[in-house]
Amino acid sequence: MDRFVDRERELARLRSLYRSDRAELAIIYGRRRLGKTELVIQSLAGRSDAVVYQARQKTRALQIEQFVDIAAELTPGITSIRREWEPLLQYLADRNVIVVLDEFPYLIEEDSSLPSVLQAMVDHELSDSTATFVLVGSSISMMEEAALLGTSPLYGRASEKLDVRQLPFAAAMEFFDDEYTPDERILLWSIFGGTPYYLEVAAKADSIEEAVYRSVLSRDAPLRDDPDYVLRMELTEPTRYFSTLEAIAGGATTRNEIAGATSIDRQQLSKYLSRLERLRLIERQVPITERKERSRRGRYRLRDPLFRFWFRFVYGSGTRYDEFGPSAVEELVEPELADFASSEFERLCQRALRSLYPKETIAEVGQWWYREHEIDVVGMTTGRTLIVGECKFRNSPVGYDALASLERHANELRWTPSDGAERAVEHALFARTGFTDAVREEAVARDDLRLFCVDDVLAALSHRTD
Repeated sequence: MDRFVDRERELARLRSLYRSDRAELAIIYGRRRLGKTELVIQSLAGRSDAVVYQARQKTRALQIEQFVDIAAELTPGITSIRREWEPLLQYLADRNVIVVLDEFPYLIEEDSSLPSVLQAMVDHELSDSTATFVLVGSSISMMEEAALLGTSPLYGRASEKLDVRQLPFAAAMEFFDDEYTPDERILLWSIFGGTPYYLEVAAKADSIEEAVYRSVLSRDAPLRDDPDYVLRMELTEPTRYFSTLEAIAGGATTRNEIAGATSIDRQQLSKYLSRLERLRLIERQVPITERKERSRRGRYRLRDPLFRFWFRFVYGSGTRYDEFGPSAVEELVEPELADFASSEFERLCQRALRSLYPKETIAEVGQWWYREHEIDVVGMTTGRTLIVGECKFRNSPVGYDALASLERHANELRWTPSDGAERAVEHALFARTGFTDAVREEAVARDDLRLFCVDDVLAALSHRTD
């Protein structure tokens, strides 16, 4: 990785662990392409007491032999140790070494006893050691089985568990030049999200059109098959999972809609949806006024923007884009791009809300819907204020109809302040290309209406750290 941004919190936690006066175990997990390996490398900068081994899909004997070769650069005496994981790791622990086992699931595939070996060491053999073991894995399911679930051998043994996720918007934008306009940055985020590897690939281009074509659409694009690769690494029976993801990306968001689009039995569908949630590929959202575990009005969405883009524009497209060449973006993608980006724009507006209303203590931010009523942005405060917002990511000014619609929907939202007093409603309109004169005049005349453009949202997001 050429560029490393953000992750200060994770770096601080790892470096603190290395300074501990006792033996420690760290578990670092998260989907592929999120920069877990680079995070560990950065955390070890300036240190000379670490063995970093990146496992490959090879036989156990080859894995151990390569591990010894790497460890011997720091501790030559390890070459005389019996070629078994337990004595090798114990030898390094006795010398207070930081041991990083990257892509730990590959090691488990060849030796399922390894988590138990580490468990026994942590429980019984490391009382006089200040070594740190760092286990890194991209296969969330295997990391759960080895270290995270209650039934796993290493459950409860880790001093640190770092769940590495996508970068926040402001950090993601550090990959791109200043020449990109605010609304172009929204589009870049909507396509490439906060995955460092995707951002690094896209940043090599000089325009959005070039980034999309050369990174995703062209036959030899480095990201053209990446979602397929990531999914097949996690899923043993991908066909129905792919159908489920395709249906969600295409607009089927409820269980009934997904079942209808895929022809998968509802009982089986629950299993697929549950697994996709565990793998962080989808998430279930409910109206902000309801509890997730009780609500029956849940909607599913793909969590990764590139996966959304891939399933909408690339999956099943065959040679369609090859026939158009570089003009494929202008001809086939751009007409739908604003609509595609609108949902991510809504989410960015939600994340910006606390910065845009600093005088309010906003307890929860989300969306709300009920039957034909829907509100893009809702902020429920600890006081008497309810904030409601409408987002329009389109190429025309937002008119009075958007405000009237927002007010109508807000009247149907049932929320009462905790003290039982009458609520005060603040209205917000978010626009890509500004507002009509009528809306601007209304905002001047009222103290419960604020108008925000893309620049305002991005400025607010620059103050966010999550």
